[in-house]
Amino acid sequence: TLIQGDKKAGFTIFWADDGLDTGPILLQRECDVGHNDTVDDLYNRFLFPEGIKAMVEAVHLIADGKAPRIPQPEEGATYEGIQKKENAEISWDQPAAALHNWIRGHDKVPGAWATIDGQAVTFYGSSLLDASVPAGQELAIKGASRPGLVTKNGLVIFGNDGKMVLVRNLQFEDGKMIPASKYFSADETTALELTEEEKKMAEDIRAIWKGILTNVAVIEDSTDFFKSGASSMHVVRMLEEIKQKYSGLQLQNEDVYMATKFADFIQVAVRKIRGEDKEEELVIDYVSKNVNNMTVNMPYQCFINGQFIHADDGKTYDTINPADGSIIASVSSASLADVDKAVAAAKEAFENGEWGRMNARERGRLMYRLADLMEEHQEELATIESIDSGAVYTLALKTHVGMSVQTFRYFAGWCDKIQGATIPINQARPNHNLTFTKKEPIGVCAIVIPWNYPLMMLAWKSAACLAAGNTLVLKPAQVTPLTSLKFAELSAKAGFPKGVINILPGSGGLVGQHLAEHPDVRKVGFTGSTPTGKQIMKSAATNLKKVSLELGGKSPLIIFSDCELDRAVKMGMGAVYFNKGENCIAAGRLFVEESIHDEFVRKVVEEIKKMKIGDPLDRSTDHGPQNHKAHLEKLLQYCETGVKEGATLVYGGRQVRRPGFFMEPTVFTDVEDHMYIAQEESFGPVMVISKFKNGDVDGVLRRANTTEYGLASGVFTKDISKALYISEKLEAGTVFINTYNKTDVAAPFGGFKQSGFGKDLGEEALHEYLRTKAITVEY
Repeated sequence: TLIQGDKKAGFTIFWADDGLDTGPILLQRECDVGHNDTVDDLYNRFLFPEGIKAMVEAVHLIADGKAPRIPQPEEGATYEGIQKKENAEISWDQPAAALHNWIRGHDKVPGAWATIDGQAVTFYGSSLLDASVPAGQELAIKGASRPGLVTKNGLVIFGNDGKMVLVRNLQFEDGKMIPASKYFSADETTALELTEEEKKMAEDIRAIWKGILTNVAVIEDSTDFFKSGASSMHVVRMLEEIKQKYSGLQLQNEDVYMATKFADFIQVAVRKIRGEDKEEELVIDYVSKNVNNMTVNMPYQCFINGQFIHADDGKTYDTINPADGSIIASVSSASLADVDKAVAAAKEAFENGEWGRMNARERGRLMYRLADLMEEHQEELATIESIDSGAVYTLALKTHVGMSVQTFRYFAGWCDKIQGATIPINQARPNHNLTFTKKEPIGVCAIVIPWNYPLMMLAWKSAACLAAGNTLVLKPAQVTPLTSLKFAELSAKAGFPKGVINILPGSGGLVGQHLAEHPDVRKVGFTGSTPTGKQIMKSAATNLKKVSLELGGKSPLIIFSDCELDRAVKMGMGAVYFNKGENCIAAGRLFVEESIHDEFVRKVVEEIKKMKIGDPLDRSTDHGPQNHKAHLEKLLQYCETGVKEGATLVYGGRQVRRPGFFMEPTVFTDVEDHMYIAQEESFGPVMVISKFKNGDVDGVLRRANTTEYGLASGVFTKDISKALYISEKLEAGTVFINTYNKTDVAAPFGGFKQSGFGKDLGEEALHEYLRTKAITVEY
């Protein structure tokens, strides 16, 4: 089945006869075959568990007299030939898929082989490689028209169609198995000198081997575990006995196959217990800066498949400190080839890697560990966030980084609580039916985030995505890539397997667009502008990706005369000026009741004059620079438009006379509904105030809802009935009553209308990254 590349496999239970398997068919079962499945995979997933169930069912059918006898067709299949080693040689003039099928079809027994350097070498652990040709050392293979490549991930071989197969392990004629990536260095390892304690461990393991290999008189250093008669069952027994005696020594089945001779196995065990077998240190080329009384180390390259690498075409761009306009770092600008590499890595990690096999609780443990590392590095992360995005350091520490840590901890707790349901369906007697649902991860997810909260937006989407069991390719905003790349470093240190998290700095029009169109991406999570969200939604139609969009806003804040005025002033200012107004739920328009309007405006201006504008790293600063120069220029144009339309500029509206991209907090009054600034989002520190008549609740509601957006909203009043009535009528995904900006990791967040759809945060965010499968069984 695997050799032929069949999409289905199965088994048959026969009625006994003299031919053993030539009698009538009693029962058959089938399963889907994945494109990288081996016989072992099918056995563990299907043949063994389903075979036991089927045998029980067959016995019951016979006992009940209901067992069918389905005659077999006369023609059948023979399998004797392909079980012989001499018949498993690889024929090279075939497409890559056929080579892959041949290798995986012979995996373990008898093993597909080819002649290399005059000896038969057996290939194990193959997978199709859908990427650009990797760097490697050429290896001549007899009969192959093109040499293989020994790469850091294994041996790459080529089909006659030019496509590639990756082979992970090689076995030589003497039985020794090595990682294919070590082919040219297999004999370079020097034997370790054992300590007295390690020598005692070696003798204990020798005794365990002797207990298993009872037919061997003495376990010599050259004794081969398998050539002495051991089987795969003995491998499990041996490793479990070692684990029982040395709990700190965590060996895998593969370690035995890689080192079948006793002396070699002891070397593996000693390296394990010393920790020398750990994966090589992550190589990072930092840009380091002494800033904020510390040294910050910032990765600046693409993060693909667990490694920091330059963009495929070598292109870079400068990321700028908005506080003074200086260059922080020259960052890799990902190309289309990098997108393809990252998606392929994420796909491989999801379908064939450790991540896909990991249990949910272990996944949560990795996320908790990552959250701990983020907390340990919170000052460094907040400093990077501050110099790259202009966020005031204290806010970056509390919100940008602090909420990111909380988000990962919250979703880490969800990992092992993702459950389906059992559903009663109509039962047509005498049949009995059971339907149950499973919540499954979707696969490779593309996440595209904005520049206002670079790390927090990453966390809001990535944490739910990972908790659900997906892998991801994330594109940070071009102007704020640095905390995302630092996050990538911490994820590697936390132990996330390669390919699970990939970060691609660069152009939204290039990288973001290609991710939205990519056929192997099954979900896009996007936060950004409404026009870009619409474009992503169109692109996602190419393969009907699942999409969630958190887009623009023009959130109304209604302030009634019966509010606590000083609180409304303080909260209203926060609703507008929090994070320099670069806040998706910022109050885009304030409606203030006529009787308190003038006093409200007076108090706001009074408080603005007390605000300290300056260096975001200064702990006493209230208001930092806008994120980047183009955004500042757009805000100044926004204010000019407001003045031209006839709104009253009460305060601000200008750039601050100092280096960097600083803007004065701004207040407009007399804003009428038809004006541009009444309808469009500024995404900056611009308070837009409109007056409404005393007591006109329904009138102000109509005005508040006359917007294409529906992200957030707010109301200030002591009248709880009025507040609840307003909250019911406001067309927005979030309503704040007598508060504002109070988001929490447990509360769902997302908009209505052209503010998008789907939720971040809370349990509902998980469902954005899961798919529901319904399974019905008749019993």
